[in-house]
Amino acid sequence: MWSHYVKNRRILFTLLLGFSCGLPVALTGATLQAWFTQSGVSVLAIGALSLIGLPYTFKFLWSPLLDRFALPFLGRRRDWIFATQVGLCIALFAMAHFDPGLHAAAIGAAALTVAFIAASQDIAIDAYRTDLLLPDERGLGTAGFIFAYRMATLTSGGLALLLADRLGWRITYEIMAILVGLSTLTTYLAPSISDRIKAPATLAAAIIEPFKDFFKRKKIIAILLFILLYKFGDAFALSLMSFFLLKGLGFSLTAVGVAHKTFGLFATITGAFVGGILMTRLSIWCALLLFGILQAFSNLFFMFLAIAGKSYLWMVSSIFIEAFCSGMGTAAFVAFIMSICHHQYTATQFAFLSSFAALGIRLTGPLAAFVSTRYGWVNFYALSFLLSLPGLLLLIPIWNKVEL
Repeated sequence: MWSHYVKNRRILFTLLLGFSCGLPVALTGATLQAWFTQSGVSVLAIGALSLIGLPYTFKFLWSPLLDRFALPFLGRRRDWIFATQVGLCIALFAMAHFDPGLHAAAIGAAALTVAFIAASQDIAIDAYRTDLLLPDERGLGTAGFIFAYRMATLTSGGLALLLADRLGWRITYEIMAILVGLSTLTTYLAPSISDRIKAPATLAAAIIEPFKDFFKRKKIIAILLFILLYKFGDAFALSLMSFFLLKGLGFSLTAVGVAHKTFGLFATITGAFVGGILMTRLSIWCALLLFGILQAFSNLFFMFLAIAGKSYLWMVSSIFIEAFCSGMGTAAFVAFIMSICHHQYTATQFAFLSSFAALGIRLTGPLAAFVSTRYGWVNFYALSFLLSLPGLLLLIPIWNKVEL
């Protein structure tokens, strides 16, 4: 498997850029929350930190700028990646020199700036890997990207907390800024994309044409519904997972943490790699169908766990199986989104489609709370399986529209 990453520069650099994408996430999320908490900042101020993640949700609004305009170095896509990495390095260094106890508003503004630049980096990297990878490389490329992304979130999450405990928050954030700065070397060495991919002629075209291109396609409504619903059942099952394991079954924080952070993480990465390897032999449509079926049935293991009660073996097995199948489904799903993006508008179309897919995930919360409270956990996870089926059924009308 690893020979693909050693021999193929396109797949290798897709993996390496995944680390750059994942690194800022915790630094404006869980790690920043820990810093504020340790500094004695009020709960209201800590709660407001969740708003810092908004740029990730609305990044499609400024993505046309990255399609239309280029910077005078490194060529299309890599120019914006390089610029955002330099911006992140500077912004993180600035964050490092604030004290949340004294400058909560200032560090919040700096963190929002980091999130905006990081979301812009995501736009550029998603567009770059979509333009760079050949159709039969997208599965492995996505698997490598997921692996590096997860390693980066562990670095800026768990490792950053360990460093902060020993070295302090300022030095910790400076170290993270240096790691982001080193990512510019990856961008500099990464392969160029084809010169035949031209930018839209005007900014208006960059804003309007990506959506005109979508909606002139046949079966576009079915395609968009599929994107909204393919991961819906999986997201529904996971939406109250911590509550289910801690309050519903009575597991300890340590037991749940170990299961999620070790078995769950390993299973997700392994599933993505297995999915990526299988996709070198399967069409995207077959992969979406096969992995989607496995993803749906994996939710039923939590139903069996709810029936069995507090069983550590059942918990670990359920988490591993669900994460493994979800990793496979994610590899195919991201490859599918890549396959339907027009290379002239990749930044806008990928950003829009990924945000649209996330909308379905965010809608699960209220429904999940109602069902679990009213009907219990066994019925909750049975419903999560049923909610996976509409996305699979939508593969029927779009079967000949997948390989675009």
